[in-house]
Amino acid sequence: MIQIINTGVANIRSLQAAFDRLELPWNLTEDPALIRDASHVVLPGVGAYAAAAEAIDALDLRETIIDRLTDPAKSTLCICLGMQLLGTSSEESPGIRGLGVIDAQITRFGDGVQVPQLGWNNVVPDASCADTVYPAGEAYFANSFRLVEPPQGWNFATTDYDGQFVSSIWRGKTLACQFHPELSGDWGQELLQAWAS
Repeated sequence: MIQIINTGVANIRSLQAAFDRLELPWNLTEDPALIRDASHVVLPGVGAYAAAAEAIDALDLRETIIDRLTDPAKSTLCICLGMQLLGTSSEESPGIRGLGVIDAQITRFGDGVQVPQLGWNNVVPDASCADTVYPAGEAYFANSFRLVEPPQGWNFATTDYDGQFVSSIWRGKTLACQFHPELSGDWGQELLQAWAS
């Protein structure tokens, strides 16, 4: 059973539909015990950084989520804003603490490109990654902010928009995507299936 964390700020219907297409059972939850003990958990994200971080704290889920993300044996998927929350902070919401799983600030795209980035773009796993969980492909993005440098100790993929940025990171059974795999066609479905297996 895939447990989807219900922060109340994410539109998760497309994610639920993607799991339905793959015939993967899911449950929407705010229960710390389920999130702690489940084989697979998703931290989704669409919306404002501050609202999502504050919702996590209001539900008293911060430590439970951090514990999962630092346990290589637990399968956790972080999508879009869910990936950004792994950092320490974001330019979107000064003064708001991220989860701090990676030591990085999330920054805004520059003025030279359309913000937000909306649409399809290439995702290319870095050649240095010994453990590649998926091949290069095209994914759907909807983001104004991004992680610029890959965190130490993580595998990563990059995308070019206002220069190279980190569009995915993975370590152990944790996978974080700036893009939306649930909206990324067959390639995204294959990625979700590989993570869930």
